[in-house]
Amino acid sequence: MSFTIAIDGPAAAGKGTLSKAVAAHFGFAHLDTGLLYRAVGAKTLLGVEPIEAALALTAEDLNAQGLRTQDVAQAASRVAVIAEVRAALVDFQRAFAQRAGGAVLDGRDIGTVICPDAAVKLFVTASAQVRAERRFLELLAKGDPCTREDVLADVKARDARDMERVEAPLKPADDAVLIDTSQMSIEDAALRAIAVVEARKP
Repeated sequence: MSFTIAIDGPAAAGKGTLSKAVAAHFGFAHLDTGLLYRAVGAKTLLGVEPIEAALALTAEDLNAQGLRTQDVAQAASRVAVIAEVRAALVDFQRAFAQRAGGAVLDGRDIGTVICPDAAVKLFVTASAQVRAERRFLELLAKGDPCTREDVLADVKARDARDMERVEAPLKPADDAVLIDTSQMSIEDAALRAIAVVEARKP
């Protein structure tokens, strides 16, 4: 029997870390759907057309080097506004969501478009300033040259693209539980998420 948890939210809100914690706690499979778009974005940086890249995407592509770089993140955000790219990746995500034993998917349109009937929907967010600071420290630790101002500008630009796109804009599902991590530790956020799931589990 499948049990799907949809976790959405903007960049650097903590949804990836939260999703992994929830999946580990319940023994569910986890899919970071943003990786699909990053993999497509990475291919476009090599000169492949976005729709062609999406249609030819394989599971192996999700393990490619460099998918977590800032350039690939921006490319992912650009290809994500293309309706044909999103359509090409929908079946992959829905099939994953239906796997026996439970599944956690995190992204930007899981609860609204990919899995509107998910048993649990969470929307993880935080202020742009908090998210930019997290991303800045993450990039700094990797040795990526950047400034706080540039990272904040990138976060705001990505938010605008994600929220204003015509196809599957980023927004909470009507029945999603909101978790604002601006002032929360990841441990507290994970406990909150786990409690919500526990309350919905059969």
